[in-house]
Amino acid sequence: MTKKETTIKIIPLGGLSEIGRNITAFKYKDEILVVDCGLSFPEDDMLGIDIVIPDISYLIKNKEKVKGIVLTHGHEDHIGALPYVLRKLDVPVYGTRLTLGLVEIKFKEHRLDTANLHRVEAGQTIKLGEFDVEFIRTSHSIPDSCAIAIHTELGVIFHTGDFKIDFTPIDGQIIDLHRIAELGQQGVLVMMADSTNVERPGATMSERSVGETFESIFRNTKQRIIVATFASNVHRVQQVLNAAYKYDRKVVVSGRSMVNVISVASELGALDVIDGLIIDVNEMDKYEDHEILILTTGSQGESMAALSRMASSEHKKLDIQNGDLVVFSATPIPGNEKSVTRVINQLFEKGAEVIYESLADVHVSGHACQEELKLMHILAKPKYFIPVHGEYRHLKRHGKLAEGLGMPRENIFIGENGTVFEFGKDYGKICGSIQAGRILVDGLGVGDVGNIVLRDRKHLAEDGLMIIVVTITKENGNVVAGPDIISRGFVYVRESEDLMDEAREVVREVLDDCEQQNIREWSLLKSSIRDRLKDFLFQKTKRRPMILPIIMEV
Repeated sequence: MTKKETTIKIIPLGGLSEIGRNITAFKYKDEILVVDCGLSFPEDDMLGIDIVIPDISYLIKNKEKVKGIVLTHGHEDHIGALPYVLRKLDVPVYGTRLTLGLVEIKFKEHRLDTANLHRVEAGQTIKLGEFDVEFIRTSHSIPDSCAIAIHTELGVIFHTGDFKIDFTPIDGQIIDLHRIAELGQQGVLVMMADSTNVERPGATMSERSVGETFESIFRNTKQRIIVATFASNVHRVQQVLNAAYKYDRKVVVSGRSMVNVISVASELGALDVIDGLIIDVNEMDKYEDHEILILTTGSQGESMAALSRMASSEHKKLDIQNGDLVVFSATPIPGNEKSVTRVINQLFEKGAEVIYESLADVHVSGHACQEELKLMHILAKPKYFIPVHGEYRHLKRHGKLAEGLGMPRENIFIGENGTVFEFGKDYGKICGSIQAGRILVDGLGVGDVGNIVLRDRKHLAEDGLMIIVVTITKENGNVVAGPDIISRGFVYVRESEDLMDEAREVVREVLDDCEQQNIREWSLLKSSIRDRLKDFLFQKTKRRPMILPIIMEV
């Protein structure tokens, strides 16, 4: 056998040194398998950007080798980029029933064909070229979550996906630790494991503990209740519905994603909804406040989500009333803290009571803490280990955890997106890197906004814009109109007339100088205006607006 046939390359294209955008390519015997295909949400400095998806240039260059995409579960950071990626790659996609149900919603929104979606069950093994891919049931904050075991002649590559170890899950589907232990006995060559909660000691609380908190809140509350949570957290939604039914409240669902997920999950049997429990928002007036529960999106303070629109009185049919009890059943994703705090303050200003995680156990994580991670390592007994799904500090801490359990330091590999990890039966190494950046999605534009455009947007946001309009004659370059100055986001023109007059004089001086030097090229005229005006404005205001000269000929 050749060297190519006796090694496997693992190439994360997203999900390392970041939260979200999870996607990994596995190359073996000149064939490629992809696990997950997620998105991430924009950082604060990505002005105007809607979502961020992985750069799949490597997969496009090798598209004839890609055998398929397998999905661990249905969260956005694992499936959200599929509609964009599958426009470039025509490959089959495999996932469990709820995972594919959520993918189908996305495909319908993007008007994509669903023929390439193939349902699998936990415990099933499928063959994709040289890869035997086994789906192993795990626990997470969404049903039908799986770890992936990739069986090759070299050994097993075990990818945990996002997981926690919950012995009392809402749906009764306990993580298959027995099968993971069997794989460990047979021999796991490489394990890739979720690192999100590696900094937290102990074990993650069971989802059922949140249900007990909900029951206590519902039992002791006589006013209207509003619960905000992730739409995809189906177990949480189930517990909210259970508590509403127990305490005789009708449920109004608000937010498109919440409506879609409840519809799909109930159709597939992943959510048990009592007939008549959910009512239309237009039927609310038939009931007293203590008979109503509003289940909504917006737990992350998103400006367009239903709860944010209620808090700012912009929702068409729902508003916050004095005395409402609002429960945030989620923790802020890193970077969303300010948005969540803003919405909480708006709710208090409207007279609502607000309960969030620091006040009650209204949320538990879907990710494993240190003791659960240790158990996973002990059961799987991997020869080599790659920590994934976390920022760089998480990956380092997870590497230290593995080392503390006896794994040799040289068998632990920490990389970044695009790093190529190569493994044989008796060795592992980093053997280079490939292109694996970020693609920014702004409206219908995919990848047309890059660093230069973002830099300009940041410049405009911080310092504003000044437009200089001058009309000159084609024959001799004499000024026949202008210079006129338009300011946006820099100064208020009506209150800065002296500054505007001085700026016009600066532009006239530049034009006179250029005329004397017989400079007629527009590019030179524009750069001269820009440079001289930039220095003048900084001297006067200590600001550097974007200066846009416009020269017209008549």
